[in-house]
Amino acid sequence: MVIGDPLEEEPMTAAVHLSDKRDWTVDDVASLPEDLHYELINGRLVLTPAPLPIHQSIGIRIATALEARCPDDVFVSVDQSVLVDSRNEPRPDVVLIRQEGADRTPVLAADVLLVAEIISPSSKVSDREDKMKLYAYTGIPAYWIIDPLGERITFTQFRLSSGGAYNQQMVTDGLVTIEHPWEVTLDLPGWTRRRDRLRETARPDR
Repeated sequence: MVIGDPLEEEPMTAAVHLSDKRDWTVDDVASLPEDLHYELINGRLVLTPAPLPIHQSIGIRIATALEARCPDDVFVSVDQSVLVDSRNEPRPDVVLIRQEGADRTPVLAADVLLVAEIISPSSKVSDREDKMKLYAYTGIPAYWIIDPLGERITFTQFRLSSGGAYNQQMVTDGLVTIEHPWEVTLDLPGWTRRRDRLRETARPDR
């Protein structure tokens, strides 16, 4: 870890498994404290560190861009748990939810139109593998991955095919306008400049 790099997590706060229990269910996690930040992936309870400010900032900007043309019968939510089945309850950074399914938490996967994940050091593999398979399996039509860890912040768009797998539609690090689920513009170069300013001014006192 580079001292002062605001995109690195503390070594001891990377995702960890709670206790030695091997196979958790949504019934097991229902009794956990409400403020505990967790995901349930393939029966594995994963505790994650609180998102860093740049991570949260990107999530807010995605949500704001989606809200700009959002129809009245769709809700934009951030850091929202999604119930897939008894062994899976992921927690995407940004979620689009049909109005009829938005008055509950976790929301049902059947009511989700899009999920967006912002990659962190502890989620590099799961966001591109485990979660991608999980979201495709449950039929969520669109999946976005935003990666702020490289030289430039990148955006990857996936759409669900008729065969039930995600097809990669786009990868870019430029200003981009997406047409689905409606017209959305993401200022990736602006996000990169903001991230780089944060890196330059971060105090080396961690």
